[in-house]
Amino acid sequence: MTEVQELAQFVTDSNYSSLSPEAAEQLKIRVLDTLGVAIGALDAEPLVAIRKLTDSLGGNGVSTMIGGGRTAPDRAAFYNTALSRYLDYMDSYLAAGETNHPSDNIGAVLAAAESAGASGKDFLTAVAVAYQVHTRLSDVAPVRAKGFDHTVQGAYAVAAAAAKALGLNTEQTANAIAIAGTANNALRVTRTGDLSHWKGLAYPQVGKEGTHAALLASAGITGPAEVFEGNKGFKDTIAGDFSIDWQSEDLENVLRTIIKKHNAEIHSQSAIDAAIHITGYENFRAEDIAEVRIRTFQVAYDIIGGGEEGDKRRIRSKEEADHSLLYMVAAALLDGQVQPEQYSPERIAADDVQQLLQKVTVTADDEYSSRFPAEMPSRVEVELKDGTVYSSTTSAYKGFHTNPLSWEDALEKFSILVTPFTGEQLRDGIAAVVHDLDARPVTDLTDLLAQVSLNR
Repeated sequence: MTEVQELAQFVTDSNYSSLSPEAAEQLKIRVLDTLGVAIGALDAEPLVAIRKLTDSLGGNGVSTMIGGGRTAPDRAAFYNTALSRYLDYMDSYLAAGETNHPSDNIGAVLAAAESAGASGKDFLTAVAVAYQVHTRLSDVAPVRAKGFDHTVQGAYAVAAAAAKALGLNTEQTANAIAIAGTANNALRVTRTGDLSHWKGLAYPQVGKEGTHAALLASAGITGPAEVFEGNKGFKDTIAGDFSIDWQSEDLENVLRTIIKKHNAEIHSQSAIDAAIHITGYENFRAEDIAEVRIRTFQVAYDIIGGGEEGDKRRIRSKEEADHSLLYMVAAALLDGQVQPEQYSPERIAADDVQQLLQKVTVTADDEYSSRFPAEMPSRVEVELKDGTVYSSTTSAYKGFHTNPLSWEDALEKFSILVTPFTGEQLRDGIAAVVHDLDARPVTDLTDLLAQVSLNR
């Protein structure tokens, strides 16, 4: 078999019964968290525009859009994934050379599963497949340093998961993965320099295309059988040589993913925790700050600290703010939190945060870097105008894989995000269905998601 056929065999052989109880619980927590983040973005300006476009395009109406309405599976995949991605509040996976967000696959898998009349157990199994494929490819085939986006590995994951949700056979699954992997090699410029809406829409695009690839494969369309190892294939052109023995893989990698505590880029979480801790000191006053010094690990410095992916001091939009460690720590010191309201246009433009972020410096620490990704160590020092220095050092947080969220923890975050759009009864109904999803049809969930409203 070719390598994509071996991967396809793993996908079709995967079964919910092989999940440990811990992995099954964390999968449900990831689904709840992702739906909460998605519902919380319903009124975001770019999402309102995408919804209008999606409605105007129509579709066969077999898949539900969060917030009501139905469209074709690939279009629902784009819209629902865009919702879950926009706030930048989703889960993450930290590999040594790559960071990705496996929950980005959930919107596409949900659309595919509903269109196929899948059970909740089928849906959760497909989500587990997405997590395993996405994380394992990021372990052994990172692409960021070569100028490609982390959505590249996701193309293989989302196509595999959509194929699983649609109930495709091994040959069709291999074709779906091959089509998606060949066609979706995105550039890292998405996340460098002046950031645009595309930062939050790059993975929805891959979700749409991966779902469409699975639909094409279900119709008998074939893809390059040597997409991984072939002449000018993924290894030859982008990733370099790597190997994964798919026959020995399980579905447990969801346990290695982490959930965000703060509404901020994943590598900032520990530094934000440290900054918020400093605001609790009795004599701390943000208006007295003279200088803020952050020490962090190299990946955080490169992506959000002003390193290889560009200056992080000129902040004008949400997309730039949630990828600037300087802005996020400044906002944390001023407001005591980093949540969606810290990214409103008015908050971003305010003089206090714009002036304070200019006082922040970020440096990479070799010792901290050696501890990543097992830890995310960061130290924040705040010097006041009178010379007083407050400092805090952290290396993990609630939601990190060493301190995972419980269902009750996840429900608290979910409730804060969704209640304005659901009210209490619908909110609790959605949570209850997710909790018991392995014993329900997936339509029990999508029927409730269709009742969510902007006008509540």
